[in-house]
Amino acid sequence: MRVFVTGASGHLGSAVVPELLEAGHQVVGLARSDKSAAALTAAGAQVHRGDLDDLDGLAAAAAAADGVIHLAFKHDAMFAGDFDGAVAADLRAVDTLGNALAGTGKPLVATSGTALFAFAGLQGLLTEADVLDAGPRIEAENAVVALAERGIRSSVVRLPPTVHSSLDHHGFIPTFISIARSKGVSAYVGDGANRWPAVHTLDAARLYRLALESAPAGSRLHAVDDEGITFRQIAEGIGRGLNLPVVSIAPTEAEAHFGFLSAHAQADNPSSSKLTRDLLGWTPVQPGLVDDLGQGHYFDTGATAAR
Repeated sequence: MRVFVTGASGHLGSAVVPELLEAGHQVVGLARSDKSAAALTAAGAQVHRGDLDDLDGLAAAAAAADGVIHLAFKHDAMFAGDFDGAVAADLRAVDTLGNALAGTGKPLVATSGTALFAFAGLQGLLTEADVLDAGPRIEAENAVVALAERGIRSSVVRLPPTVHSSLDHHGFIPTFISIARSKGVSAYVGDGANRWPAVHTLDAARLYRLALESAPAGSRLHAVDDEGITFRQIAEGIGRGLNLPVVSIAPTEAEAHFGFLSAHAQADNPSSSKLTRDLLGWTPVQPGLVDDLGQGHYFDTGATAAR
């Protein structure tokens, strides 16, 4: 299968591309820089130059492919404060890819997140059957699922807030580690009992391949291994890795300590992947988050400097 992959040189893309190639697929990766293009070429993929704003280019690349995996998101714009702009660009990209694939029966695998449901106020264990009518990135998720009605074998992979591995250089864990270093303590809020789901990058990459190959049209999938690691456990793992004290802070102190991530540090987002495992035979085999924190790669000073 010839597969067009957006975000192909990013954190998750750098695992998805080899996963696809090893399974015998051809990969054409979207690259917006010479550095990204070189990384894709070195991995054995073909390169399509462009970005999420090049809608004509996205449409042409999708139409020439046997399937599409959409990983890209404007994280740089999001962290610069333009989350709404990043969300709008993602929805435009989904619409463009969908129009290019309509009526072909080809697969389109896109990306959403479990944490969206925590911020929407959903309580209890999140499952693949839970849906929202609207919300940031939810419109894109719903648009992908609706493409099943237009002759596309569409599916959405919901990622947990922590996709962890030695490939994770800019995600939440490296950011919380940076905060702990700067503050001199590794903190959690209150009793730290709020839970985060997690998955290893390589396990998530395998799920994307399985979704591309066999997910039924209109599927919602969960790339979840750990259903709910308490934030206190995460803080303790960071404290051990940095040899720093682990402390509880009051909710009123969270914003001053964690900045724009204060809500994330308090989010409770337990999530199940039972339906996904049963549907696609997906079984995570890589280390869980606590074990991965114990392997030390997140705390290597050379790797931190590179980040």
